[in-house]
Amino acid sequence: MNGRKPVYVTFGEKKIEQEFELLKEGKFQDKQLYAFVERAIKDMKNNPTCGIKVPKRLWPKLYIDKFGVTNLWKYDLPNGWRLIYTIKEDEVTILNVILEWFDHRKYERRFKY
Repeated sequence: MNGRKPVYVTFGEKKIEQEFELLKEGKFQDKQLYAFVERAIKDMKNNPTCGIKVPKRLWPKLYIDKFGVTNLWKYDLPNGWRLIYTIKEDEVTILNVILEWFDHRKYERRFKY
């Protein structure tokens, strides 16, 4: 991936985007998480591959079935939170798609660690 293409960040589903927006209105921890995800979005716009590439053998079937992922990335947020995203690219743009974020316990459950 070259740095010349514009990079956009979106959400895998409208529901995920709505959950993100609701964090803004929530309790202190929610607002803090909103800021963490916002920073991750900014980092992804600067460098789409800023996360850690997840080996294919570890991909949850859900992401393949639901989103048709061909690559999977993990972005470590503060306080043990994880953000999962995939990158879609064409000749013109790079699109980072946020699939979900969760605390470490739910992350371990999703990835069967």
